[in-house]
Amino acid sequence: MTALDLSSPVAVVGTGTMGQGIAQVALVAGHPVRLYDAVPGRAGEVAGAIGARLDRLVEKGRLTGAERDAARARLTPAETLDGLAGCMLVVEAVVERLDVKQELFRALEDVVGDDCLLATNTSSLSVTAVGGALRVPGRFVGLHFFNPAPLLPLVEVVSGFATDPASATRAHETARAWGKTPVACADTPGFVVNRVARPFYAEALAVHEARGADPATVDAVLRESGGFRMGAFELTDLIGQDVNESVTRSVWQSFFQDVRFTPSLAQRRLVESGRLGRKSGQGWYDYRDGAERPEPHTAEPADPPAYVVVEGHLGPAAELAGLIREAGVEVRSQDGYGAGRLVLPDGGTLCLTDGELPVSRDLVHFDLALDYRAAGRIALSASRGVRPGLLSQATGLFQALGKKVSVVGDVPGVIVARTVARIIDLAFDAVAKGVATPEDVDTAMRLGVNYPLGPFEWSRRLGDTWARDLLSHVHAWEPSGRCAPSLALHRHAAAAEAREDTDS
Repeated sequence: MTALDLSSPVAVVGTGTMGQGIAQVALVAGHPVRLYDAVPGRAGEVAGAIGARLDRLVEKGRLTGAERDAARARLTPAETLDGLAGCMLVVEAVVERLDVKQELFRALEDVVGDDCLLATNTSSLSVTAVGGALRVPGRFVGLHFFNPAPLLPLVEVVSGFATDPASATRAHETARAWGKTPVACADTPGFVVNRVARPFYAEALAVHEARGADPATVDAVLRESGGFRMGAFELTDLIGQDVNESVTRSVWQSFFQDVRFTPSLAQRRLVESGRLGRKSGQGWYDYRDGAERPEPHTAEPADPPAYVVVEGHLGPAAELAGLIREAGVEVRSQDGYGAGRLVLPDGGTLCLTDGELPVSRDLVHFDLALDYRAAGRIALSASRGVRPGLLSQATGLFQALGKKVSVVGDVPGVIVARTVARIIDLAFDAVAKGVATPEDVDTAMRLGVNYPLGPFEWSRRLGDTWARDLLSHVHAWEPSGRCAPSLALHRHAAAAEAREDTDS
């Protein structure tokens, strides 16, 4: 089934930020658009605001004057729901309350034809539940746009339990015709993005609550080592602490309080205090006039070791050996068993975190980096009893590579590694349960939340058993079950090990 014909009228119900954005997208794509809002006169006001947005597109060279005038002529405010008769697609973007949405769609069924596609932009409610009371539930889908809808390319096309595959396909192709990148997913709490993204926030909060690092340091490590666009604390301040915490709580409750999605007490306290982020002037950071942004912990300059011995294969950190040579530090190689390590002249060792707690006084763990050459910062973790000289040499070594160094607490899996491993785990779990394909999960996470890699891309780069092994170790030290690898991840790793055994 193909996309809706451009002559087909599209209705948008709800004229808040999302409703305005969706209306603009459909309008610029070429459809006649009708706006409806329950507040009298509101649709007319918003039509004017959308017209002003079109003016700005002309100023930026994204529309011609003629295209703007034609789009304005296609935009019609509707004072009653009856004004939506004849529409072939209705997208709802009203308050996130199940009863309100159900009542709206029951009323719409009395207005539009049975061939009209009905869609909800809900981000937190069950698509199945919203459409459950409809007379023709097969034509009901989720069309979850991301804010701001005119700019962000991703649209999650959500099939409820009763959604007809043809309806989902038509919605998918219509979103594509509007210039969006649609991904198909089943009706599950959080859909794809809000489900798989939970660990990005949860692990940052867990490290903070364990007094492993302060928010500014965690954010700097996620950005400068992990390659994320923003750190978890600054991003939740931007989203709104109340909004982010509400989504986390909704997913947790929808999964019957699954421990993997447990909300953070620290974030709850922040919300209770009214520190909601940028919109309230304070969140994890202070945004009031004159407030200074806290600096991440950065180690003082230290001398690098005279040489390092590379034992075994360094796995995801393999490029470090070449970088160390380029920095003028002698590199000696030696065969080794198990995970690779860097041995310093005094016998101390540096290892990429494997999820174990760095309990030895002769051991320092370093964190995962998206790209060790490009990384601007590396996190180091050691036991509280580590030899001071060893930590100093480890710091100096990475500083010699041009990296800032943040020394954090003795946290299993440090910061980036445990975050990426948990994102990979939830992605495998979602695919195994039929939520979406691996390709669509990767697309959703890159476009929906700007991850530098999709979870399956990360898994291929890091190795098929890496995430399972790291999370198994973290779980041994933090046995709440939150970091326990999923059955899907265990199966994936076991299959990879079986292939290796066969090949050998």
